Amino acid sequence: MASGFFALLDDIAALMDDVAVMSKIATKKTAGILGDDLAVNAEKASGFMSNRELPVLWSITKGSFLNKLIILPIAFLLSAFVPIAVTVILILGGIYLAYEGAEKIYEFLGGHKHSAKEVLNLDMSEEEILALENERVKSAILTDFILSVEIVIIALGTVTEKEISIQIMVVTFIAILATVGVYGIVALIVRMDEFGLKLINLNERDDSFSDLVGRALVTALPWVIKTLAVVGTIALLLVAGGIFAHNIHYIHDHFNFMPSLLKEFLVGLLVGAIALVVVMGFKKVFSKKA
Repeated sequence: MASGFFALLDDIAALMDDVAVMSKIATKKTAGILGDDLAVNAEKASGFMSNRELPVLWSITKGSFLNKLIILPIAFLLSAFVPIAVTVILILGGIYLAYEGAEKIYEFLGGHKHSAKEVLNLDMSEEEILALENERVKSAILTDFILSVEIVIIALGTVTEKEISIQIMVVTFIAILATVGVYGIVALIVRMDEFGLKLINLNERDDSFSDLVGRALVTALPWVIKTLAVVGTIALLLVAGGIFAHNIHYIHDHFNFMPSLLKEFLVGLLVGAIALVVVMGFKKVFSKKA
């Protein structure tokens, strides 16, 4: 009886050792996409009123957990029974990400002016502000869903030859790490200015170390947000281009004369530009009919 119990403990220890090793490998494989996920979601989660930043971020985080809860069982089933469907879903998600990246560049170049409802301002009513928050939260959760699919599939690809129990534990660990890690860092970023003000108010001296650090944090926040907006846009195109480069044989086998990052960025930008033109065309057609 005792020998059987200790044999069971040995099996559990061996299983957890395999999970730890494979989780380490999967984390390395998904490190790039996790960095992109951080940049994209930090940009998505910024720009709200100070007292609404954490509640909005918590709403996005809950949506991200729900995304993982939906994606994980579907990913395991599709990987086991319909592997081609995983590739199709990835490519469709890549088109959406490329479209979002291209749209941001188009807006930056002056091709589109935000309407009053798209920009937060002090003249908006409480209902308008809440409506804008809900719209941006939905957009952030949708983008998170697509990035989460990519993270889960990449993690799953590292353990496809392992037992299903190891697959479930490793990929679930990566999914939880992605959500807690990414949105934890995002929360720190968007609250930089509040922390800076607390440091400034620690004492009455104007030249203390806490004042210097506090002012640096307050001053740096707008630049961090602007930088993340740029990095987030580039990340969208890189993630999209990476999806196409890794899952479409023609793209994977050609254009190898250029660095892989440049190749993925250009592919993402090209697909995004095409998707943007198509969407704008449909909008014009439907607006004329309306």
